[in-house]
Parts: sequence; structure tokens; C-alpha cells
Amino acid sequence: MDQDVIAFKIISNVGMAKSLTMEALYAAKEGNYELAEEKLSESKQHFKLGHKIHSKLIQMEASGEKVHPSIILMHAEDQMMSAETISELVKEMIEMYKKINK
Repeated sequence: MDQDVIAFKIISNVGMAKSLTMEALYAAKEGNYELAEEKLSESKQHFKLGHKIHSKLIQMEASGEKVHPSIILMHAEDQMMSAETISELVKEMIEMYKKINK
């Protein structure tokens, strides 16, 4: 598979994960914790798929195939890291909303 196609698949999946994570936060802000958990679960599935695709790049390089750094690949890496960070922060924020709104 072409390296740019792999990068775009990562961007697409982790971008969706990040969007769903933010939707979870907005749902929790409104007190809809069930919807928030559903959004987080869906987000996790997209993130896992993005991570699985990312692993293909690692496997390519480990098997001796040259992985060329590009702006697209750097963007994919950045999006993946920010999606993971945002997810962890939002999980904590949802717990805070639950405590505040008890």
C-alpha cells in the first residue's frame, strides 16, 4: 500500500476519533453521560483502527522497506498523538462533570 494512502487512512480515522471524543465532552456537559460513553466507545474504535494502520508503517520499516518522511506522514503522526491526548483529557473531564453534577 502506498505510504501516502496509509497516512491519509490514519488521519481519517484518528480525526474521526478526535471529533467523537469532543462530541462525548459536549454530551457530558449537557448531562447526557450515556451518550458521552457511547461517543467515547465509538471514538476508541476509530483510534484503534488508526493505530492498526500506523503499525503497518512500522512493520514496513522493520522489514527493510524505506518509509519516507513527508508532511502528510508528520501530520498523521501529529493527529494520532493529539487524538490520544485529547481522549485522555476528555475522559477526566467527563468524570469531573459527573462529580460536579451529582
